[in-house]
Amino acid sequence: MRVNKKYSCLPAEEKGIHIINIRAIEDIGYDQHESTLLNSLSKNPDADCKYGLYFRDGKRKVDYILVYHYKKSSAGRTLTRRVHHNDSSARSTKQDQPLPGKGVHLEMRESEPHVDYHEDDKRFHREEYEGNLVEAGLELERDEDTKIHGVGFVKIHAPWHVLCREAEFLKLKMPTKKMYQINQTHGLLKKINSVIQKITEPIQPKVAEHKPQTVKRLSYPFSREKQHLFDLSDRDSFFDSKTRSTIVYEILKRTTCTKAKYSMGITSLLANGVYSAAYPLHDGDYEGENVEPNDRKLLCEEWASYGVFYKYQPIDLVRKYFGEKIGLYFAWLGVYTQMLIPASIVGIIVFLYGCATVDENIPSMEMCDQRNNITMCPLCDRTCSYWKMSSACATARASHLFDNPATVFFSVFMALWAATFMEHWKRKQMRLNYRWDLTGFEEEEDHPRAEYEAKVLEKSLRKEHKHKETDKEKLTWKDRFPAYLTNFVGILFMVGLTFAIVFGVIIYRISTAAALAISSTPSGRSSVRVTVTATAVIINLVVIIILDEVYGCIARWLTQIEVPKTDKNFEERLIFKAFLLKFVNAYTPIFYVAFFKGRFVGRPGDYVYIFHSFRMEECAPGGCLMELCIQLSIIMLGKQLIQNNLFEIGIPKMKKFIRYMKLKRRRSLDHEEHMKKKQRYEVDYNLEPFAGLTPEYMEMIIQFGFVTLFVASFPLAPLFALLNNIIEIRLDAKKFVTELRRPVAVRAKDIGIWYNILRGIGKLAVIINAFVISFTSDFIPRLVYLYMYSENGTMHGFVNHTLSSFNVSDFQAGTAPNDPMDLGYEVQICRYKDYREPPWSENKYDISKDFWAVLAARLAFVIVFQNLVMFMSDFVDWIIPDIPKDISQQIHKEKVLMVEVFMREEQGKLQMLETWKDKDKKKGENCNNHSPRLPRSHSGSLSSCHSYPLDV
Repeated sequence: MRVNKKYSCLPAEEKGIHIINIRAIEDIGYDQHESTLLNSLSKNPDADCKYGLYFRDGKRKVDYILVYHYKKSSAGRTLTRRVHHNDSSARSTKQDQPLPGKGVHLEMRESEPHVDYHEDDKRFHREEYEGNLVEAGLELERDEDTKIHGVGFVKIHAPWHVLCREAEFLKLKMPTKKMYQINQTHGLLKKINSVIQKITEPIQPKVAEHKPQTVKRLSYPFSREKQHLFDLSDRDSFFDSKTRSTIVYEILKRTTCTKAKYSMGITSLLANGVYSAAYPLHDGDYEGENVEPNDRKLLCEEWASYGVFYKYQPIDLVRKYFGEKIGLYFAWLGVYTQMLIPASIVGIIVFLYGCATVDENIPSMEMCDQRNNITMCPLCDRTCSYWKMSSACATARASHLFDNPATVFFSVFMALWAATFMEHWKRKQMRLNYRWDLTGFEEEEDHPRAEYEAKVLEKSLRKEHKHKETDKEKLTWKDRFPAYLTNFVGILFMVGLTFAIVFGVIIYRISTAAALAISSTPSGRSSVRVTVTATAVIINLVVIIILDEVYGCIARWLTQIEVPKTDKNFEERLIFKAFLLKFVNAYTPIFYVAFFKGRFVGRPGDYVYIFHSFRMEECAPGGCLMELCIQLSIIMLGKQLIQNNLFEIGIPKMKKFIRYMKLKRRRSLDHEEHMKKKQRYEVDYNLEPFAGLTPEYMEMIIQFGFVTLFVASFPLAPLFALLNNIIEIRLDAKKFVTELRRPVAVRAKDIGIWYNILRGIGKLAVIINAFVISFTSDFIPRLVYLYMYSENGTMHGFVNHTLSSFNVSDFQAGTAPNDPMDLGYEVQICRYKDYREPPWSENKYDISKDFWAVLAARLAFVIVFQNLVMFMSDFVDWIIPDIPKDISQQIHKEKVLMVEVFMREEQGKLQMLETWKDKDKKKGENCNNHSPRLPRSHSGSLSSCHSYPLDV
C-alpha cells in the first residue's frame, strides 16, 4: 500500500505543541520519501528561533519562505493517533526530528466541512512539490499557527552538503585561505590619494566594507574536492544569507511538480495560486531600541536615510545584502549622479552668461524698442488684430537666456560629457567586477520559463494527437507569428495614439488662442500666448504620466504573448517595448515644438488650415526655442516630482495603510492571534513584492534623454536632474530596505541592455542638438546676417532682415481683421517672420534668396557639428581604456597566484607519493633481508611489512 504524507497543523491549544499531521491518501498515487516537514518542541519557541529567523530548534537558519492560503475551519478538532508496529517509544524519542516515512501513521479526523476540489488540488500540488524539495536535500518546517488568518508558511533551510553541492554547480567564486597584497600607489600619487581620503572622510559611510583594503583573499570557484583550499573555520558564515537564498531559489526553480497537466516549477505554482508568495527573509528589524545589529539596520542608518544624502553609497554592503544586479544599479546611479555635478556647474555658467548679456543683445533690444514701430500681421483670422512687435519684448529677452552662443558650446560639452560618462562607468564596472569576484563570470542559459514549457507541451500534445513522431519540440517563428503580428500592430496603434493626442493638444492650442483673442480686455489679449502654452503643457504632462502607466502594462502583455524562452529574453524584450513606447510618449510633444511648430504655417493671404477652419500655429517673434524650454522644463520637472512623490512614495504608503487596516480588522476578530508577536516571515509577507529594476532604470533613462537630447534649449536640465537624483538614491534605498520584500540576489557583471540604450541616446543627442541649434534657434540666421548682410559687422538690423512685408489688401476674403483700427491708425503694410519677396517685387511673396542661403548654412552646420562631435566622442572612447591599468594587473596577479597554489599542491602530492614509495621500498628491502633468518612461526611479519603501504 502506497503511503502519502499530508501536512497540516494542530491548533496551538493542544499543549502548545506544533504537531504535523500525516494522512494516507491512496487515490493520489504519490509516494514521498523519508524526510518530511520538520516539527520542533520548545518551551519558548519564539525566543529560540529569533522570531522566525531560525527553525524551532534555534539552530537551522531560515533561507527561504513559501507562503500559501488555506481555509481555516473554526469547528472543533479531535486528534486520534494510531501507532503501528509498536513504534510509540520511537516516536516519543524523536519529537524534534523529521517524521519517519515508515512505521508511524498519524491521522486527524476533523469535523469540518468538505473543502472544494480546487483547494484539494492545490494542497496535493504543495505536498508533491515539498516532497520533491525534501528529496533534493532541503529541510522544511511548516507554520500555520500565525498571526495572519488563513495564511500558512513553509520555512526552508539548506544544509551544508546541499550548499556545497549547489555552489559547485553554480560555479560560485568563494574566498580561499590564500591572501595577497593589493598593489598600492607610490610617490606623488600616494600622497594625493591620502589627501583625498582625508578630505572625503566626512562623506564616507561608516561601514566596514567601504574602507579601503590593502589585502584581498584569492577567490576560486567552489569545489567539494578542493574544500581544503577554502577557509571553512566558520561554516555558518561561509555562505552568507544572500548566497544561501540564491542557492535555494535555484533549487526551487528546477524542482517540478509533475502531477499537473504539465510540469510546474515555482513560477508556475505561484502563477496558479498554489503558493501566494516566495521570498528570502530580511536579516531582522531596522528600527527599535533592542534590535540586534544586522546589515539591514546598518543599511538603513548609513544608506536609506535622507540625513546622509551627502555621503557616498556603501555599494559593497548593498551588493552583500541584495546581490550584484541591484548593487550595479545603485553603483550606476551613483556614478551618473556624480557626473551630473560638472554638467550642472557648466549649465549654470551658461545660464548666467545669458543673464549677464541679455542687456547687450542687439536683436532683443531692437524688438523692445518702441521707436521702431514695427506692426505685425494678425495671429489668427478675423478675431485677431494687428499688434506691435514691442509687445513681445519679455519673450525676446527670455529667449536670449537660452539662445546665445554659449548654448552651442554647451551642446558640444554635453556630447563629450555623455561619452566620458559611458567610459567612466565601464571602468567603474570593471573595478566592481574585480572587487566582487565576477571576472571571468559568464551568464549561463537560464531555465526555460514555465509559460514557454507549457506552450511546448501543448504543441507536442497536438502533434502526438495527429500521430506524428517528433523530436524534442521548441517554439519557432511560425508558432510566434500571431504574437509578432499582434506586437507590430499594437505598437503601431500605441504610437498612433500618442500622435493623435499630440494633434488633439495642437487643436486645443489653436482653438483656445482664437477664443481668448476675442476677449475684449487688453490683459486677456496680451496673455494669450502664455496661457495657451502653459495649459497645453500641463495637459501634455498629465497625459504622459497616465500613458506611461498604461504603456508599461501593454508592453508587459505584448511580451507575455510572445512567450520568450528564458527570463533574460523576457526582460530584454519587455525593456525594448516599454522604452520605445515611453520614449515616444515623453518626447513627441517636445519634438513637435522643436521641429514642426511654425514650419508649415504658410504666409498671410495663403495660410495652411486644419479642417478648413483652424490656422496652424506660429512661433513667437523670438523663435520657438523659448517655448521648447518651457515645454521641456515643465514635463521634466513634473514627471520627476509627480512620479517620485505620488507613485514611489504615496502609492506604496497607501497600499501599506490598506494592508494595515485589513490586518486590524482581522485582529479584532481574533484577539488571541492579536496578542502574539509577529514572526519575521509574517512581517516580510506584509511588505510589497519586488517588481524588478526595469521601472527604476526606465525612469533614469528617460531623464538621461531630457538631460542630453534637448540640452541646447535648456542648460539647467542637468541641475534639476542632479537635485532629483540626490533624493532618488535615498528614496530607492529606503524603498528597498523598508518597503519591499528582500529580492533574490542575482549575479550580473554589467547593466545589460541598458548600456546599449544609453549609448544610443548619446549618439542621438548629437544629431538632435545639431538640428535644434541650426533649425530651432536663431544662431545660424544671426551668423549668416553677421557675415553676409551686415553693413557694419554688427547685429543691428537683424530683426528687420528676418521679417517680410505683406500688403493688407492681399488678404483673402473673410480673413482680414474685424477691427483694423485697433492700433489707432490704418495699417497698409504688416510684417511677418519669413524670408519672402516683398509685395512690390515682381515675384511677390515667393521664397527669397536669403532663405536658401540660411538653409544651406543650417544644413552645413548640422553636417559639420554632427561629424565633429561624433569624432570627438569616439576619440574620448578610444583614448580612455575600458579596464583600468591597476585592475588588469591585479587580475593577472590573481591568475598567477592561483597557478602557484595548484602547482604547490601538485608538488606536495608528488613529494608525498615519493616518500611513500621510498618507505615502501626500504620496508621491502628490510623484510627481504631478514626473511631467511626468521623462523617459520614469524612468517606473518612478512605480510605485515608488505601491508604497510596499504595501511598508510
